[in-house]
Amino acid sequence: MLFAMIAKDKPDVLEQRVAVRPVHLEHLESLGQQLRLAGALLDADGKPEGSLMVIEAETIEAATALFNADPFVAAGIFASTEIKPWRLAYDHMSPKA
Repeated sequence: MLFAMIAKDKPDVLEQRVAVRPVHLEHLESLGQQLRLAGALLDADGKPEGSLMVIEAETIEAATALFNADPFVAAGIFASTEIKPWRLAYDHMSPKA
């Protein structure tokens, strides 16, 4: 099953976010095939203001554990996170038969 995490940054954490980003990217890489997509949510000026990640896990508890292992979470970057089951409806990037 797929789960999406939508996280909003705390105010004034851009410098901290940039500092933690290399370890965050290592964590994302360690998720392997479980990680379907990830990226920053941007404000009107194109600066990060949160994150969106989609992972595959058996349960919402397992998904929550994976999301909570992210260095951005450990560093206290996020003011809020929401984890929801997610269904892919269309993927134009997938090769067609």
